[in-house]
Order: sequence, then structure tokens, then C-alpha cells
Amino acid sequence: MIGATASLLVRAQEDEFDPNTVTPGVWGFVFTFLVMLVVVLLILDMVRRIRRVNYRAEVRSQLEAERLEADFAADDDRSETDAASTGAGSAPAEGAAPSAGPEPDEGRRPGDDPDASAAPSDDDRTPRR
Repeated sequence: MIGATASLLVRAQEDEFDPNTVTPGVWGFVFTFLVMLVVVLLILDMVRRIRRVNYRAEVRSQLEAERLEADFAADDDRSETDAASTGAGSAPAEGAAPSAGPEPDEGRRPGDDPDASAAPSDDDRTPRR
């Protein structure tokens, strides 16, 4: 058995091929060209999708900024009309009780929480390991 293996090794070394005649052939070229074509098409598609996502994010941020500006302008208009209708700036009538200041909910937005403390609660902290 060892002798047969040794003779196969010797024959394999003797039967060398000419590297100039061994080529992938036409099928190798066709396959390589198709792989290259698929990669180029995938890259073009990826660039198109990334560009679309960037444009959508830009438009979304512009719309959000416009919405916030409109909300602030509406809040300013509302506070000006409230101040004008309540007679802010005019002297109180004789015998009227002096105003204690703004109403508790005036100037507060819906997300403001008056009872929220500045210190984080136990639920806000990350667990220790």
C-alpha cells in the first residue's frame, strides 16, 4: 500500500501541466463578467436607496421644523389675544382683589409636568451588574 502511494506521488510530480495552456476559458470569462455586472447593479441600487432615504429624512426634518414654528406662532398669537382680552396691563378697578399672578396652567405646554423632580427616579437608572 505504501509503495502504491509513493508511485502515485512520483507520477503526479512528473505529469506537470503548462501554466500557459491552462485557462478558465470562455465560461470563466462569462461567469466573471456576470458577477461583475450583478455587483455594479447592486451598487447602483444601493446608492439610489441611500439617496432616497437621505432625501426623505431631510424633508421630514423640514416639515417638523415648519410644524414647530407654526405651533410656536399659534401659541404666541393665543397668548397675545388672551392678554388683550383679559385686559392685561390695565389698572385693576377700585375694590378689586389684586391678581396673584398667572393662572397655574398658563404658559405651560401639554408635556410639562409640574410634579416632576430634577433628580432621576429609581426607574430611570440603569441596573447594576
